[in-house]
Amino acid sequence: MIIIAGHIRVAAAERNRYLSAVEGVAAQARATTGCHDFIQSADPIEPERINIYERWESDEDLISFRTSGNDENEPPSLPDVLGAEVSKYRISSVESP
Repeated sequence: MIIIAGHIRVAAAERNRYLSAVEGVAAQARATTGCHDFIQSADPIEPERINIYERWESDEDLISFRTSGNDENEPPSLPDVLGAEVSKYRISSVESP
């Protein structure tokens, strides 16, 4: 199991534009084999922060999704990312809380 978690920062005035530009990515990811969860969401406390959370069955599934873009469509115009703290975690077991 792979978890990608952390946050990125954009100008507070640009956060909604960023989230609107990527709103379809979560649905695409969740429809992909091996994706257990995927979200990019506005942080409720810090107006420039976007929280990132992804959970994948394997590296292969993650890489397959990340390289599956359609070359025919122009990528959305995104605001500049001012900073990021995102990490990949390898999980060896999962238990109920």
